[in-house]
Amino acid sequence: MSIFDSFKYLEISLTDSILTVAINRQAQANSLHLQAWEELRLAFTQVHLEPTVRVVVLKGNGKHFCAGMDLGVLTSLSQSDIDCDGRRRLELKAFITHLQECISAIADCKVPVIGSIHGACIGGGINIAAACDISYCLESARFSIKEVSLGMVADLGVLQRLPRSVRPGLMADIAYTGREFNGIEAAQIGVVSQAYAEQDSLDDKVMSMASQIADQSPLVIQGIKEMLKYQADHSLSDSLNAMTLWNSAFLLSNDIQEAMLSYVEKRKPIFTDLNI
Repeated sequence: MSIFDSFKYLEISLTDSILTVAINRQAQANSLHLQAWEELRLAFTQVHLEPTVRVVVLKGNGKHFCAGMDLGVLTSLSQSDIDCDGRRRLELKAFITHLQECISAIADCKVPVIGSIHGACIGGGINIAAACDISYCLESARFSIKEVSLGMVADLGVLQRLPRSVRPGLMADIAYTGREFNGIEAAQIGVVSQAYAEQDSLDDKVMSMASQIADQSPLVIQGIKEMLKYQADHSLSDSLNAMTLWNSAFLLSNDIQEAMLSYVEKRKPIFTDLNI
């Protein structure tokens, strides 16, 4: 039995080192209630326990990627039986932190995560997409930082992660207005890497990218992800120092020998999985 067999709101499969995680609440446009949020966190946490996973594809089953937060979650917050404002606010703080951690599990996953987006990618959905390493979408996909229209500041990471790829003025545009924009614009402004007209083209691109990553040295891919994450929060000098330390520790591996030998022999390299 696989560690990924017990999920109710996610459909998960592992083939050729590619783990596909599909949000599976189709009747609710793949909006997420609390149990689904917790499953999302658990799935990406468990990737660390399965050494054969080298890349994750995150998608939505049915017509949509993710329509965001199930409104029942927000309704339940207003029904707290705590009669102390201070304690209610502490409860709300813990709740927001918990949901942030569910999405951060995607960003912190030890292997690259590729988002495949179609249909609605709204509210919590665009927060999830922003946590992926790479995202592709259909031209017809619909994006919105919807929280502003619901009277709240988006608090699950989209305002912190998207500005790394979207220019400040454009980021302010979509954040202040909550306006809906399609996949073509999403690719133009940097929300996703590329948009495709047809689902088959999107699927082919996502799986081609996943396969290319899965064929690389897992040790090297993990190092690249660590360095990309590190440089986002540190100076150039600190990032170069971290890079020096990483390669000083891990450059002299069997993988570099296998990569060079396979190149000389004109064959596909064979790398062993990481057991951590």
